[in-house]
Amino acid sequence: MIKISGDLTEVDLREVDLTGADLREADLRGADLREADLTRADLREVDLTGADLREADLTRVDLRGTDLRGTDLREADLREVDLTRADLRGADLRGVDLREADLTGVLLYKNQIEGLEFLEA
Repeated sequence: MIKISGDLTEVDLREVDLTGADLREADLRGADLREADLTRADLREVDLTGADLREADLTRVDLRGTDLRGTDLREADLREVDLTRADLRGADLRGVDLREADLTGVLLYKNQIEGLEFLEA
């Protein structure tokens, strides 16, 4: 497992493969993670405020307690993700796939949510 820590604010990680990475000690505020593969990554309690995660693969990612305020998640794949107690206030969730996601205690306010998927068709 790859462990990544430190100040990664506003870093460009577009299309990077971070499958299974442990990012719990990374500061990813404003990071560009468009189209990144974060499948099965550990992002518990990470600060992703204002990050760009458009079209990122977040399948089975652990996002418990993560700060996703103002994050752009348009068209991201969040199937089977754990968002327990995550803060999604102001996040853009248009076209996000949340099938089988755990949304226990999620904070939502002023979100863009058109095209959200929760259940299999």
